[in-house]
Amino acid sequence: MQTVVIFGAASGLGAAMVEYFHDQGLQVIAVARDPSKNPRLVELKLQSLSCDATIQSQVEQTVSNLPKEAWVVSTMSSYRADVPVDYIGHRYLINALETHGIKRFLLVTSLGCGDSWQYLSERSKQGFGAAAREKSLAESWLQTSTLDYTILRPGGLKDGDITHTSQLSQHQEVHGLIHRKEVARLAHELLDTKQSLGQIYQCIDPKLSW
Repeated sequence: MQTVVIFGAASGLGAAMVEYFHDQGLQVIAVARDPSKNPRLVELKLQSLSCDATIQSQVEQTVSNLPKEAWVVSTMSSYRADVPVDYIGHRYLINALETHGIKRFLLVTSLGCGDSWQYLSERSKQGFGAAAREKSLAESWLQTSTLDYTILRPGGLKDGDITHTSQLSQHQEVHGLIHRKEVARLAHELLDTKQSLGQIYQCIDPKLSW
């Protein structure tokens, strides 16, 4: 059985990833600073690990306990935190995965990161530009690593069911929304194909409106 490790599993997109991959019959390991914030982890009887990704020693200890063939997904994000996890946490995680020989990694960032920064409105840059810059640094660190990586940049996230109407795209301007569970479905699709290795994708659902 394939094991998938979800960093950021306590809430938001990470929690949706946990639900999705569990429903697909995969073995899920949930990682969060405080796993107790997601009571579903106990209800689903999942293995959970506590890890503050801004502390390098905790990241290294956590990764040392993961199976070598695991798929690792990170949805970690922070908003106006004293020590944002977006860059430094992912730098520690990427380094630890390399050290321990865990190769397959999918990083979820957002529209506006990397080369899509140019498409952000000035209002968006003012609102969450700092987070996008941190995530862009994480993308760059990953792209220069030895990991078998994929980067996924979703649009605005909403709760809702899987729709099967979302679109993956590359190298073009896109704007829009997408359900968290639909992002999880796309992540599974990308993890399961070699064609996604070393690639960056955007995803939105054109059926959704603001």
